Amino acid sequence: MMFLRSAFTVSSLTGISRISGLIRDMLLAAFLGAGPLSDAFLVALKLPNFFRRLFAEGAFNAAFVPFFARIFAQNGLQRALLEAEQVFVILLISLTGFVCIVELALPWLMYVIAPGFVDDQNLFGLTLSLTRIMFPYILLISLGAFYAGLLNTVNRFSAAAASPILLNIFMIVALIASQYTPLSPVYLLAWGVLVAGFAQLFWLQAAARKEHLTLRLKRPSMTPAVTHVLKTMAPGAIGAGVMQINLLFDVMLASFLPSGAISFLFYADRFNQLPLAMIGIALSTALLPLLSKHIQKEEFDKAHEVQNRALEYALLLTLPAALALIVLAPSLIEVLFQRKNFGVYEADQTAQVLAAFSTGLPAYVGVKIFATTFFARYDTKTPMRIAVVCMVTNIALNLVLMHFYAHVGIALATALSSWLNFLLLGFKLRKEKAFFVDKRLKDRFIRIVATSMFLFTFLSLWQKTLTPLSQSSLFWQITNLMGASILGLLFYIGLSFWLRALVMNDIHSLWTSKTL
Repeated sequence: MMFLRSAFTVSSLTGISRISGLIRDMLLAAFLGAGPLSDAFLVALKLPNFFRRLFAEGAFNAAFVPFFARIFAQNGLQRALLEAEQVFVILLISLTGFVCIVELALPWLMYVIAPGFVDDQNLFGLTLSLTRIMFPYILLISLGAFYAGLLNTVNRFSAAAASPILLNIFMIVALIASQYTPLSPVYLLAWGVLVAGFAQLFWLQAAARKEHLTLRLKRPSMTPAVTHVLKTMAPGAIGAGVMQINLLFDVMLASFLPSGAISFLFYADRFNQLPLAMIGIALSTALLPLLSKHIQKEEFDKAHEVQNRALEYALLLTLPAALALIVLAPSLIEVLFQRKNFGVYEADQTAQVLAAFSTGLPAYVGVKIFATTFFARYDTKTPMRIAVVCMVTNIALNLVLMHFYAHVGIALATALSSWLNFLLLGFKLRKEKAFFVDKRLKDRFIRIVATSMFLFTFLSLWQKTLTPLSQSSLFWQITNLMGASILGLLFYIGLSFWLRALVMNDIHSLWTSKTL
């Protein structure tokens, strides 16, 4: 499989998804601002999104993809599909029951999710109503993730990577429609999310059918395959979703802060998620089936090679991205969000949160890569144990840092706990001789750090010199931001080749090689 090409496919489509998501969030900020209405919708959206990332994208992929890849490699596609059908029907029944239970328990769950809303009954009631509308989305997107897992295993990544674009389109349409109808924009948005779930499921189902990955509904049976997947999912949910669990705790604690804190965290995290999705999710999605096959065939040298290259290119992309976001955060938020109901104060607070989140960007992606290595080895318990330590650390840091820095402290706690997660996962893999840093990665690490620091200096001088001159109009603000972004990118690429942090022959090898 051509590893870098597969990762690039996922990254490109994820980039389109994130850009459409950015347009959606710009409209969201303009129409809802950063106040009670926005906070209510974002908390309501957090619950299905949390379970989507935890189970659909995290635990399920961690449990099912290596299992399906193994059956496929050993017994062929038809046998793998027979096993998949049993898993699918159990998943359908379990998730339907789970959604029903949560819908009934929501009034009590809201006291856990947003305890700070309890004193405002109007806000509490609105959040509850919106959550009830959107929560069934988890059923639809989880079934969609099942089909995505099938497609990824046979090296078809594009349909799954493009699926989130549909959600953004439906939300954008709902926001625009709200300006021409007497209906509340938050309720239109909630129904838009639910309808998008159906669209995403049908899209992925059609893509799977095109690849002859057709599943039939049959009588449920707890086969060894089902038992294996379900047992693996439980620890995998925590191991793969530690960052999402941390973000849920962030929302819970932010509900006690003054109005707008949840919105500041949400909008800042949208920028933070862009490089994470385009780099971390792209690499881990392409890496999981590849590592699973190498480990299954006991090709450990190839497994180590692809691990090192994944980390190398992750560092090459995330370290400069993190530093650029720290420097450009005020300009980014000002240009993209500061209008109508989202003013100067809201932009300033969101930029501070973005800078804090960005300090953990290399760690967020590194965790994705290391966790994927564990999953490929059919080990989901180790990431779970480490995740528990990091969750406790995150909560403790939140309670301390939010006391001094409010919502900025919450973002900083998330970054610090992610670095701890990354280091503990790496230490454990090294101890088990499942990972080692090769000579090339050591050499490139020094070059990448040096190149990134030069970029940081370049952007800092640019901002210090030109930002005061660009405050006169939106046109000059956009020009300043575009100039910094484009010239900064060209500066970094050119310097990377000059310092040999990036070598064209290596890219060509990863792009075309079928052995990695």
